[in-house]
Amino acid sequence: MNKVKINSDVELKDRLVAINRVTKVTKGGRTFTFAAIVVVGDGNGVIGWGLGKAGEVTAAIAKGVESAKKNLVKVPVLKGTIPHEMEAHFGGAQVYLRPAAAGTGLVAGGAMRAVLESVGVKDVLAKSKGSSNPHNLVKATIKALSEMRDAYTVAGTRGISMNKVFNG
Repeated sequence: MNKVKINSDVELKDRLVAINRVTKVTKGGRTFTFAAIVVVGDGNGVIGWGLGKAGEVTAAIAKGVESAKKNLVKVPVLKGTIPHEMEAHFGGAQVYLRPAAAGTGLVAGGAMRAVLESVGVKDVLAKSKGSSNPHNLVKATIKALSEMRDAYTVAGTRGISMNKVFNG
């Protein structure tokens, strides 16, 4: 995973993925707190996720945004889609991402859609299998995106020219 340091001039947009109300029963009654999972991205290949917990919804979201800004990763986005197919899993959630032709749109649901929109992907086919838990879906999607490599990275790793990557 390639962690990224972001300058303060980069505009990160946050998206709320899910809010969970948690109840703790004490002898004084029930205590409600909120857990918010948030995704931040610049729409140009940088993505991060965070979890915030607080007594108020707005405070939980703010904590989630701060947490998300601390673990940003850079993702290769080529012409509005991803460079190649990828499959990843985290916990019980399993995701499958496949590049799509221009004009296809973002075919993904729920938590995966929020992550892909935040990273700036316009055309992709995505499928989630197994658990639909938003926490694990977000983590699995970001894991799949962060493990992707574009052709320039592959050529640099192998120490060969770009023509040789495609022509064998």
